Amino acid sequence: MNSIIKYLSALSQKSLMFLTFTLVLIIGLCDALIAPEVGFSFFYLVPIYLSTWFGGKLKGMFISCVSAAAWFIDAQLIGNRSYSYAFIPYWDTVVRLGFYFIIVFLESALKNALTQASLDPLTLVGNRRYFYEQAGIEIQKFLRHKRPFTVAYIDIDDFKTVNDNLGHDTGDNLLKAVAQTIKNNIRSIDIFARQGGDEFVLMLAETNAESARGIFTKLQELLIETVRKNRWRVTFSIGVVTFYSSPDSVHDMIKRVDSLMYSAKRSGKNSIKYDIYGGSIEENK
Repeated sequence: MNSIIKYLSALSQKSLMFLTFTLVLIIGLCDALIAPEVGFSFFYLVPIYLSTWFGGKLKGMFISCVSAAAWFIDAQLIGNRSYSYAFIPYWDTVVRLGFYFIIVFLESALKNALTQASLDPLTLVGNRRYFYEQAGIEIQKFLRHKRPFTVAYIDIDDFKTVNDNLGHDTGDNLLKAVAQTIKNNIRSIDIFARQGGDEFVLMLAETNAESARGIFTKLQELLIETVRKNRWRVTFSIGVVTFYSSPDSVHDMIKRVDSLMYSAKRSGKNSIKYDIYGGSIEENK
């Protein structure tokens, strides 16, 4: 199921619309070929659901209209169905379209609620809950494919000084700038979230220890450049652990990386500490 969701999420909007439109045509054809006593309206919900969830409300409404039109064409022109009154197929089409629209609006509202529940409202990146859910999935993928992944814990040094001396609005702007800098310089498959306060966590899929060093050296430089442009006197302490074996849990994984970050902070701040879990760097290159 996760593979199907990942595939659908990766589709372009044109490909998604082509897929859902084709599904409507197939369902309409099946509806025309099967006896009229067998209801097929329910199956139109599949392309409506897919277009709404992966394409948005407007695309869901469009596919709803196409689905209602397909049913009407079958009822009036292909199926040769008889009705006691001529207006009945028109009425049924309007009722079906209204039902489909209700489904679209409810699904859109549900998706919006789920998205908001997984976002940090200030920085608009993932929150703690989002990270734990996605990291759990990534660990399961590791158990199947045995490809290393890297997790980093990033803390803003002297963030409290910014809040105390420049105000909380400036502190909020600093958090948003840091989050945006990181988000703009990672891959779409990477998992990034704000853990709370001035701490962020980043999980890089299929990234070994050697690659991680280059990535986080560059990322720290970009972060320092961002804060210098804004004249914020802060630096960054980062703990980076590459996992060649599965941690016992997401909580255990976070605990290890968090501890390494605090080691970097205690050693003078503005530094990156690296470690591995499950072998030596030389063994796992």
